[in-house]
Amino acid sequence: MNVNDDTIKLLRECDAGVEMGIKTLDNVIDDVESDELRKILEKSRETHCKLKGNIAEKLGNYGDDGKEPAAMASFFAKVKSEVKLMSEHPDVSAAELIIDGCNMGIRSIYKYFNKYPAADAEIKRLVDDIVKEEEDLSVKLRKFL
Repeated sequence: MNVNDDTIKLLRECDAGVEMGIKTLDNVIDDVESDELRKILEKSRETHCKLKGNIAEKLGNYGDDGKEPAAMASFFAKVKSEVKLMSEHPDVSAAELIIDGCNMGIRSIYKYFNKYPAADAEIKRLVDDIVKEEEDLSVKLRKFL
């Protein structure tokens, strides 16, 4: 299969970003008090896992293993979530943390979207799916702030 470098590079960044989202959701789900919030986060985790599976399949088709999030970024995200969730209001802290993560994810994915303009149109649509999930989640969490 003939594929350009931009396609692989953009897919790798999608892979790392979605994985970071899954890890962050995993870090907070068990600490929230609201059943409604927990259900929203669990549903988003399911969607992130489906996106991750789709990305992994595409990377596999191209003979690539993908990209893990940077170790330091993962470490600091975990520490930040643990510190925030020790507050008196874990639901507010979780919502703030996830909304911040959604915003960082959107900024990051668009940076790479613009950096790799020759990426395949199918992969660009995947970026749109990722951004839509992040935007939708961010909106759903506002009422918990």
